Amino acid sequence: MGNLIKAAAATALALGAFTSVSAVAQQMVKVGIVQSTSGGSAAIYGTVQKNAAELAIEQINASGQLGNLKLEGMHADDAGDRGQTVNIFQRMLNRDKVAVIFGPSLSNSMFAAGPLAQQARTPVIASSNTASGIPAIGTYIFRTSPPESVTFPGVLQFAKEKYKIKTAAQIYGIDDVSMKANYEVHKAALQKEGIKVLTTETLQKGDVDYSAQLTKIKAANPDAIVISALAEEVANIVRQARQLGIPQATLLIASNSAISPKFIELAGPAGEGLLAGAGWFLDFDSPANKAFIKAYSAKFGSEPDSYAAYQYTAVLAFADALKRAGGAGDSAKLRDALAATKDIDSPLGKFSFTSDREPVIQAKVLVVKAAKFVIAE
Repeated sequence: MGNLIKAAAATALALGAFTSVSAVAQQMVKVGIVQSTSGGSAAIYGTVQKNAAELAIEQINASGQLGNLKLEGMHADDAGDRGQTVNIFQRMLNRDKVAVIFGPSLSNSMFAAGPLAQQARTPVIASSNTASGIPAIGTYIFRTSPPESVTFPGVLQFAKEKYKIKTAAQIYGIDDVSMKANYEVHKAALQKEGIKVLTTETLQKGDVDYSAQLTKIKAANPDAIVISALAEEVANIVRQARQLGIPQATLLIASNSAISPKFIELAGPAGEGLLAGAGWFLDFDSPANKAFIKAYSAKFGSEPDSYAAYQYTAVLAFADALKRAGGAGDSAKLRDALAATKDIDSPLGKFSFTSDREPVIQAKVLVVKAAKFVIAE
C-alpha cells in the first residue's frame, strides 16, 4: 500500500509539474483589434488592417520569438461609428483585459475612445489615424501611420517644382475630424509655398454627387485640386471632375487616405496622375517588405496596401516591446518598452517611435501610374 501511495504521489507531482509547465507554455496575451470591417468607406481601411494584424499574430506565434507567451487576437468591428468604438474599448479594457488595442480605423473614433485607454493605462497603436494630435491624447497612445503633416508638404513641394502650379482649389470632408485636420494641413502648406487658393468646397459623408462643387472649381480654373477625403470619395471626385471637363492639365493631389487599391478600382483612368504622400509603397525594396507582401498575398489573395503595412508593423512593434518588457503584467513597463522601440525590421524599413510616439518614417511622394501607386519621378 505504501508503495502505491508513493507511486500515486510521484504521479501527482509529475502531473502537477506538467500542468505547471503547460500553463506557462500556454500563457496567452490578449490583444484587441478594433478595425472597421463594415460601415462604408471605413471598411476599405479596416478590412486590410484586420487581415494584417491577424497575419502578424499568426507569424509571431509560429516563430516562438515570445517564448512561453502567445498572442490572442480579439477582433471587433466598430462599423466606423465612434459610439460603437467607445463601447468596444470599454468592453476590451474592463472585461477582456487586453494588453494593447490595435486601431481604431478612423481618427474620429480614436479621439472618442482613446482617452478611455489612456485612463486604463493600456497602450493603443493606431495604424490609419492621420489627423494631427492623435498621440497627444495621452502617453499610452502611439501610431505607426504617418500624419498628413509629415507626408503632404513634400508632395506639394514636388508638385510645385515639377508642374509649376501657382493656384489651387481645395475640397474636403467637413464632417470628419481627420479630413478637416488634413484640410488645415493642406491650407497651411499651400500658403507656405505661395500657392493661391481660388476656391474652397466641402462635402459630407454619404455624398455621391459632387457636380455643384466641381462646377465652381472648374470655373475658377486652378492649376491643381487638393482633396481631403476618404478613398471612395476621392475616387468619385476625380472621376466626376474629368467627366465635367476639368482638363488633364489640372493636377490632382489627395491626402494619404486616398492610397488604397479601392481608389484605383473606383477611379479608373481618371485617377491617373494623382499625387499623394505615404510612408510605404508596394515596390519598396527590402527583404522584410517582400516577405510581408508574399505572405499577405498568399493568405488573402490580394496585395496589401499602406494601411496593412502600418498595421503589420504595429503588431511587430508590440511583440518586440512585449518581449523586452518580460510580458504584459506591468502596463507601465510595457508602455515604456513600446516607447523605446528602435530600428526593428518591418515592411516600412527600420522602424522606431519618436519621443512623441509618432512613427519615424521617411515620407514618399506617390503617383498613380498604370493603375498603381508608384514612386513619383
